Amino acid sequence: MKEKYKNYIEKDHSFEWKTMLGIFCLLIIITGIYGFLYEYIFYYLNGGMQHFYWRGGHFLPWINIYAYGSLGIYFATYKKRKNPLKVFLISVILCGTLEFITGWVMDIVRAGDRCWDYNQEIWNFGNIGGYICLRSVLFFGISGLILIYGLVPICFYLAKNINSNVFLWITITLCTIFFIDEIYNCLFARIFHLPRAYDFYSKLGVHYMSFK
Repeated sequence: MKEKYKNYIEKDHSFEWKTMLGIFCLLIIITGIYGFLYEYIFYYLNGGMQHFYWRGGHFLPWINIYAYGSLGIYFATYKKRKNPLKVFLISVILCGTLEFITGWVMDIVRAGDRCWDYNQEIWNFGNIGGYICLRSVLFFGISGLILIYGLVPICFYLAKNINSNVFLWITITLCTIFFIDEIYNCLFARIFHLPRAYDFYSKLGVHYMSFK
């Protein structure tokens, strides 16, 4: 196992484009869930450990910005994986920029109805406009290390040891389910005034974190 990991670090690995598509689908699923779990735990602490809060606006436990950010980290740092410090710093800068721009744009589009506001959260040192803070970008840096040195080699291992057609079928099917969830809640439910995940879980008594 140690030799295989060393081989991952030292040598570039090439897969057929179909297999890479499956790997990216798997990364999108896992990192989106990872982000959900992080926020699920953080907002429990942030709220005084009174309630757990559902985050992300989807039926499934998944947050899209973490999933898409993970792909950005992969493309920006995979070739630099021999240098963990570079991976960390690039992850901090890349995801910090993504979070700031996304938060700023959503703030404008949603007319001040913000999805997050670090001005109202604990451990918010160094926050800029409530869009990013030191804690968030450091978390992104650490997550970049986990992604490149933990998750990616696992995905590569699965891609090499599972029948390619089976691997592709499973990963694309699962990823499609998550995307259907997102498209429904972000697009169709808004256009056709259909019940969204927020409405469904609120009726079940699930708590949502809201900002004023």
